[in-house]
Amino acid sequence: MRVGFFVGCNTAFNRPDLEKAVRYAFPALGVELDDLEGQSCCPTWGTMPSIDLAGWCAVGARNYALAEEKNLDMITVCGSCYGSLAESRHKLLSDPELKARVNAMLKSIGREFKGTSRIRHAICYLYKELGPEKIKEAVRHKLDGITIAVQPGCHALWPSEVYEDKEEDTFHPKVLIELCEALGAKAPYYSRLLDCCGMGGMRSTDMEKSFKLVEKKLNSMKEEINPDLIVTACSSCLIQLDTAQGFLQKDRKINYEIPVLHYMQLLALCLGAEPGQVASLGKTNVQSVVNKILEG
Repeated sequence: MRVGFFVGCNTAFNRPDLEKAVRYAFPALGVELDDLEGQSCCPTWGTMPSIDLAGWCAVGARNYALAEEKNLDMITVCGSCYGSLAESRHKLLSDPELKARVNAMLKSIGREFKGTSRIRHAICYLYKELGPEKIKEAVRHKLDGITIAVQPGCHALWPSEVYEDKEEDTFHPKVLIELCEALGAKAPYYSRLLDCCGMGGMRSTDMEKSFKLVEKKLNSMKEEINPDLIVTACSSCLIQLDTAQGFLQKDRKINYEIPVLHYMQLLALCLGAEPGQVASLGKTNVQSVVNKILEG
């Protein structure tokens, strides 16, 4: 099995430990990663789409062309990258005129978008192509006794009509829950499981409102299931839930801390990766969870 690894800006520049986790976990499970040399920003929603739809699609199409030339699908651990690339591909395949405009742009650099490669959400790829049972068999460390609050992330769920990797029921997501359970953890439901983390444009333009969403979500987790760990399926959610807690503590909005990891980091740890390589750059203290993992 071989896929192109679309790293994304957030992962590469802000959480390279997450990138290392992906590079450890997928090969350990028998999936070869291709670096798709020359890949760029996806580009994300807050930039080009609002001012230049064709230009936005052209950048996405160029990334697809890199994968198409190698006959590969792409995977990403960033919900924003997944959503942006899935949406641009959907628009290009449903609008022949737009596709022609985009390919006219790409012709100047000797490339063409055909639509033969897909963007796959890394978590859904694991679930559909490998499955919880294979993951359960591969792990070296179990999460027995650990309770997890999952955060699937908005762009992993909606707009569901344009996603090929999607939940059976986006209002009752199960993929991340079952993948956490495959590691031996409990991942119970809590009432704000579907809530947005407040990252992206909201944090950039109104941090107070952004952190209010985090506060409500964290309190829901704490009061209802009291988790040992928050596990996200999105690098943006990882950064938001990990970094916002310090601000909320400083403002006396919360008086607790819940460690945060991306599922790929957790999986890499359970497969035997060195914690200092794959889970070392967070603001929340994950050491107690890491100790439990290594003891399990």
